[in-house]
Amino acid sequence: MLHQTHPNKIRQFLFLAVLIVIGALILREMAFMLGAFLGAITLYVLLRNWMIHLVLKRGWKKWLAALTLMLLSLIVLVVPVAWMLSVAYDKLMPVIQNPVIVTQVFERIHQYVLQQWDVDIFNGQNVSKVSTQVMPLLESTIGGTLSGLGNVFIMYLLLYFMLTGTMDMELWLRNHVPFKHSNVQKVMAEVRAMVYSNALGIPIVALLQGLVGMIGYWMFGVHEFILMGLLTAVCSVVPLVGSMLVYVPLMIYQMAIGFEWQGIAIGLWGFILIGSIDNVARFMLQKRMANVHPLITLFGVFIGINLIGFLGIIFGPLLLSMFVLLVKIYIDEFGKADADQLPPVSS
Repeated sequence: MLHQTHPNKIRQFLFLAVLIVIGALILREMAFMLGAFLGAITLYVLLRNWMIHLVLKRGWKKWLAALTLMLLSLIVLVVPVAWMLSVAYDKLMPVIQNPVIVTQVFERIHQYVLQQWDVDIFNGQNVSKVSTQVMPLLESTIGGTLSGLGNVFIMYLLLYFMLTGTMDMELWLRNHVPFKHSNVQKVMAEVRAMVYSNALGIPIVALLQGLVGMIGYWMFGVHEFILMGLLTAVCSVVPLVGSMLVYVPLMIYQMAIGFEWQGIAIGLWGFILIGSIDNVARFMLQKRMANVHPLITLFGVFIGINLIGFLGIIFGPLLLSMFVLLVKIYIDEFGKADADQLPPVSS
């Protein structure tokens, strides 16, 4: 006897198919807003408690509290990032347009390392391979960042409605997210921890390392000490090696061009001060920071940079962390239930 599908099931499948097609079209056309959406969520999590405090404890109007917090976040977060990007653009574009500069620098390093320690790692072939990979990445990062700056208005527009509708939005999520109440609470708690870890922990550690590095580079006579400080901050997000990607080659280069004691000083400054900043800052922020796996940070950075440029350093790990969290929630919601429904194994 053939099993007939109930007409309601057919209508349900057709309805879901239409929803999926329309949703896919909307997502494809709004993909350029991903950075603005992630930025709005991040700022909302950071400003949520302040918003509640101003409205419920201080009696402020919602619109006034939202606009005040948005203005403060613009001054504290967006303006410094915009300045860093403008400096990086001015300094890096000549290098990107003329990669011979990088090749010449690493050729000096290669000759020095080869003469001193007989190590052939910075040869022209290896540097050329790295340049062909890194230069397009830098170009796409800067280009994506500059285009992403146009999404700042959209980000703050979304943020305004999130802040003014805080209670209603969170109540709607609690009632309509298809998870158990305990998992909804877990999602909110872990998203909050991940946002603090990625949106506060990563930039604070990067800023401190970049600032300390910039001071050291300036003290020891590095010509482009601002650019080197910015690169130190950016490279600090790379797990394991981090800011060593900047100050180790810089140390060798200074020694190669005849400034040996300055090079040694830069190396000591990097290993002792810049390197220890990471441990000290993370220890101070440990209560606010989630325990994010280094691989999530590494892959998240590359994903984020390809999606939205420089700001992807922050939002990429956040996006990947959220994906991993949702996978865990899905397994908890449906995987265990399906396993419990399996018939017992007969002996």
